[in-house]
Amino acid sequence: MTITVIDQSNTKSNLCEMPAGPCAVVIFGAAGDLTKRKLLPSLYNLRLNKLLPESFAVIGVSRTDKNTDSFRDELTTSMEEYATRPFDSDQWDWFKDRIYYLKGNFEDPQSYIELKKLLSSVDQKFGTQGNYLFYLATGEDYFKPIIEQISKVQLHQCSEDQWRHFIIEKPFGRDLESARKLNKHLLAILKENQIYRIDHYLGKETVQNILVFRFGNSIFEPAWTNHYIDHVQITVAETVGVESRGGFYETAGALRDMVPNHMFQLLSLIAMEPPTTFDADVVRTKRAELINAIRPLSYDDVQTSVVRGQYDKGEIDGQEVQAYRSENRIAKDSTVETFVALKLMIDNWRWVDVPFYLRTGKRLPKRTTEIAIQFKSPPACLFRNTTVSHLMPNYLIMHMQPHEGISLQIGAKLPGPLLQIGSVQMDFDYQDYFGPSPSTGYETLIYDCMVGDQTLFQRDDNVEAGWKVVEPIQEVWNSTRPLDFPNYAAGTWGPHSAKSLIEKDGRHWQI
Repeated sequence: MTITVIDQSNTKSNLCEMPAGPCAVVIFGAAGDLTKRKLLPSLYNLRLNKLLPESFAVIGVSRTDKNTDSFRDELTTSMEEYATRPFDSDQWDWFKDRIYYLKGNFEDPQSYIELKKLLSSVDQKFGTQGNYLFYLATGEDYFKPIIEQISKVQLHQCSEDQWRHFIIEKPFGRDLESARKLNKHLLAILKENQIYRIDHYLGKETVQNILVFRFGNSIFEPAWTNHYIDHVQITVAETVGVESRGGFYETAGALRDMVPNHMFQLLSLIAMEPPTTFDADVVRTKRAELINAIRPLSYDDVQTSVVRGQYDKGEIDGQEVQAYRSENRIAKDSTVETFVALKLMIDNWRWVDVPFYLRTGKRLPKRTTEIAIQFKSPPACLFRNTTVSHLMPNYLIMHMQPHEGISLQIGAKLPGPLLQIGSVQMDFDYQDYFGPSPSTGYETLIYDCMVGDQTLFQRDDNVEAGWKVVEPIQEVWNSTRPLDFPNYAAGTWGPHSAKSLIEKDGRHWQI
């Protein structure tokens, strides 16, 4: 059953009339995969959507030995492979002519002197008016030296009619202490309104739609409490292994890589209190309040409410895949987790006694990100003299990937003389209603940075609140070596203890 959606706004046409103002984008780490696969295709899509200004330019900065011509040629080839929209040679020619490359070392002061000169030249040629977006598509070890060197040539400073914004890719630290140090360093040089801590999950349409769904529809928000909701599940599952990221993953693991950022962003949006306005700081304050309301985990809580796992060899989509410990750049006795599941409680009036179950992992049976909200079953007393012995709970499921949409599962009478109840699923799919809108997930976030909207970006207190929740888990795991790794076969839904985690409460994973 498909819900008919009535579009009551003129959002698409409005967006086409609001391109960002003049600006230049500087990408540090421009020779990396992120630039080729995501950032340039995103900027290209913004151009196709008429959201880029005519006064625009891109400068790539990297240590790789190349020049502007070779960089443009390389990007032309990669765009033909990674573009999510039909490749338009005329639009690309406009875009390509505004791309420059600067070979430089991130810790070399001379590189930043040359960057400042190049930006001045771009300002004069394209009218970018001194508005700069610095995108740090680098490892976290380079955040500090890049910001310091930029400040030494005063590229972080701007006048009243200019802006200088900085996008920083996760991870934002390794733990609570390092996150605090990073924030302290950033804020010693930049203002908080210049810092855009990016989480590409928040660029997905369904994620952004959570706020509209909750606060723009009066039929749902009154039921968004412990009076009606039994529990909430958040699943972020991947079929892939570590691929070429073995070196990074050995220092990260599933907990650090996914939970305090991606998963807590989803959690905060689905459970936060209503903001008084959609002002960026008001929304981010509500998100921080929600994360701070998560009940602290004791040592015993970590043992009983948190599960870690590591995949063994197995089968994905009919193909044999190797164990984590057999992947490139992985230690043969590695104790790094590739799966984590946890049960969290939120100590506020809205969510008291409502458990939130989170799980994420690699080499799982399907690639999916979804939030499943199970409502409490209605009392069955009305049906006590019928063939209905129990009533199935209602589910509301928000799908983020690979398909974006919302499903609502309700009970309905089956045709026939007997009173029998079956499940009916009503589905809203973005593509079915709005048509295909191929994107990388970065378009909205980059555009928001250009126009100065920080709503979908993490503030310093958001980051630290997330790390504060996972700190006890890190402490326990660092002190106790898992003796059962690997403990789940590739192609399964994680270790058996993840199933037990929710089933001991009389519940089950929705997928």
